[in-house]
Amino acid sequence: MIPRATLRLQFHRGFTFADAAAHAEWFARLGVSHVYASPIAVARPGSMHGYDVVDPTLVNPELGGEEGLLALAKALRSVDVGLILDIVPNHMAADTRNGWWCDVLRQGRASPHAAWFDIDWEPTEAGAAKILLPVLGRPLAEAIEAGELSVAPDSEGRAELRYFDNAFPLSDGSAEGRGSLANLLARQHYRLESWRVAGDRINWRRFFDINELVCLRMERPEAFEAVHALPLRLYAEGVIDGLRIDHVDGLTDPAGYCRQLRERLDGLAKQHGRPRAWLVVEKILLKGETLPKGWGCDGTTGYDFMDEVSALQHDPAGEAILAKAWSGLSGRPESFADEELMARREIVARSFSAQLEACAVAWQAIVGELIPRPTLRRLLAEFLAHIPVYRTYGADDVLSDGDAEILREVGGKVARSCLATDRWAIEPLLAAMLDPKSAPAAWPRAMARLQQLSAPVAAKSVEDTGFYRYGRLLSRNDVGFDIETFSLDVDAFHARMQRRRADYPHTMLATATHDHKRGEDLRARLAVVSEFASDWTALLARWIDPTSSRPTPGDRAMLLQMIVGAWPLDLDRDDAAGRRVFAERLCAWQEKALREAKLESDWAAANEEYEEGARAFTMRLVADDAMPDFLDDLLAFGRRIAPAGAVNGLAQCLLKLTVPGVPDFYQGTDLWDFSLVDPDNRRPVDFAARAKMKMEGASLPDLALHWRDGAIKQALIERTLALRKRAPRLFAEGTYRPVEVEGALRGSVVAFVREAGDDWMLVAVPRLMAPMMAEQEKLGFRAGAWSDTALRLDGNLKKKAHDVLRRRSIELTTRTSLDLLWDEFPIALMSSISPG
Repeated sequence: MIPRATLRLQFHRGFTFADAAAHAEWFARLGVSHVYASPIAVARPGSMHGYDVVDPTLVNPELGGEEGLLALAKALRSVDVGLILDIVPNHMAADTRNGWWCDVLRQGRASPHAAWFDIDWEPTEAGAAKILLPVLGRPLAEAIEAGELSVAPDSEGRAELRYFDNAFPLSDGSAEGRGSLANLLARQHYRLESWRVAGDRINWRRFFDINELVCLRMERPEAFEAVHALPLRLYAEGVIDGLRIDHVDGLTDPAGYCRQLRERLDGLAKQHGRPRAWLVVEKILLKGETLPKGWGCDGTTGYDFMDEVSALQHDPAGEAILAKAWSGLSGRPESFADEELMARREIVARSFSAQLEACAVAWQAIVGELIPRPTLRRLLAEFLAHIPVYRTYGADDVLSDGDAEILREVGGKVARSCLATDRWAIEPLLAAMLDPKSAPAAWPRAMARLQQLSAPVAAKSVEDTGFYRYGRLLSRNDVGFDIETFSLDVDAFHARMQRRRADYPHTMLATATHDHKRGEDLRARLAVVSEFASDWTALLARWIDPTSSRPTPGDRAMLLQMIVGAWPLDLDRDDAAGRRVFAERLCAWQEKALREAKLESDWAAANEEYEEGARAFTMRLVADDAMPDFLDDLLAFGRRIAPAGAVNGLAQCLLKLTVPGVPDFYQGTDLWDFSLVDPDNRRPVDFAARAKMKMEGASLPDLALHWRDGAIKQALIERTLALRKRAPRLFAEGTYRPVEVEGALRGSVVAFVREAGDDWMLVAVPRLMAPMMAEQEKLGFRAGAWSDTALRLDGNLKKKAHDVLRRRSIELTTRTSLDLLWDEFPIALMSSISPG
């Protein structure tokens, strides 16, 4: 079953299955075919996201339990809406409420679950391996001396170790005649240490560098079966129609995993007479990378489209101006590549030292006679600094030609950047990487170690460090974005869509997610800054003192972008209470941004003095209006770009709805989305208010007159999804053909036709249109702005077309003027299919 469109909902104890069921009719009225649910398995108490699973075999009672889930599914089915489930096979919470993890802590390697977790059980010089638990706030000896550790009975009367709110199991019999606390601890299968040593000493794989999340091994059949028992049963019983796989790159063999899961789902479909399950994976694609063929999935979760449509809306002429101004103000590199390289080396050293050592040990088993381990470790660190994608996919004794080419390219970069005295070792190391059959017993594990390290290094270096250090234009800094590609022209965009149509026509298309750093319409508005790059940089030069220190010029420049990009459309300049609410949201974003950047502050060592200075500056500027001329300048610029930003937002939305793929709408984005990074983007959504908005008979030109309320975006979604419902084959199978545009502004028009049999649709949206916008903040173009720009249409399109958005008939000719298509509304969707 291929969804028509999905609506992502974030479930937690404040928004349960019952809460969602109450809005089922509105979900159907919007036009989606499926609700796409965040993880529903039992997570840590109070989890706001569900990715910290403690029991994947049960539905979380905080959400309503299985009974509540079945009631939700029934309510959705009653209005012809299905359910897609997000599952987490890569990791679980390293929490003693996790029964599997607790049993491993109690029994060590003897636990039946020991092999399910990615733990290094190799003995050390000190003896048998023990699981390192980096949970203490100080060294163990100091914690014992301070009396922070104690022994007490658990709920079943068994002795357990207590550390503040944490409880740890004791191995059977170890509490009897235990002697000193130190002696008791020495008899456990784990060792407690300060959280500060985790990066250097941890001996199990974490999700990224999060000590509270332990990684699983889906290559172990018993682990696979246990983790997937619930979702597979729910699919077999008709409760869900498909799965979204979280962080597939964390698995040892993503391709093998996906093929195995597809085989199981197809078997259940045949056995129970169910439509084929829709299966998508969270996968970030970079540097022209595509999802490998043969995985058996329907595509990705859509970060790639989110990147492409954003790049389409950026003016290449602004790139150099903005980069130079950024570097001059901040003292940081003009090129993101330089920023990324520094971040990668830093992240490997600070967060993944232990995992790098484990990787070096694995490769030493292959090349140890040739290359000393210190040399090997240094070279592997350089490889990790230069890998251009998240990971390669070598497994068993197979390395694809594409992956081999990536490794050769990286080897060449390492040869130029490593110590001159280490260059001799690159050739034998690279030869070992490229020849799986040279060491069939050791190669798969060594390659897995490298690949499962390169993915979190990329994520932490790029998304969680570099993107917070590099402020050229923040609309190009988001999850899954290829930031070095500032802009895509129309031809490049069309080529990407045609490739998607050929390879993965049913992939998900996203423009907002629970992980995004800036809302979809915030990014669309900031993209307009690229069209006014010189004006923006002049504003920065006028108001930012290059010698300022709290906050630094770079941090101020990023803040100013966020102010003009996120300023709510309904926030008046004189609304003091509203400004304060907005300022508090900005301060929360700012604190996270400063700590993720790891320059002036850090999660591991917060610089409270600097953070307070940054907060004070933000509050004075926005909440207190203590610098009125400065704020006036910012708001004047914001008003200047807001209408073009709104057109970008509508164009982005229509493209998502009409290009090949399945559009996803993150909760709340049916109206304008100016959210900031989480948790701001997970704020409650007022679905009841949305249900009261009646779009059925509304005129889009009329809605355009009061576009700031967002109703125009919701109407666009409803009408286009209604067309998708009437013509499913056109959207699922239709061809994708670029339309020729002629005239001086042809580079500012994205137009294409999709056809299936006798059915067709024509889409035309503008880009880089700020100079053509009407005056007085209207959502439309100057009269005659597009008079000499037209679409060259062939005879296959009927002369009389249905204007889907404005609900009228229109005559198309072989040369159709954009002034005709966009005379009352700035985007167009024409079709042979009557709105009905």
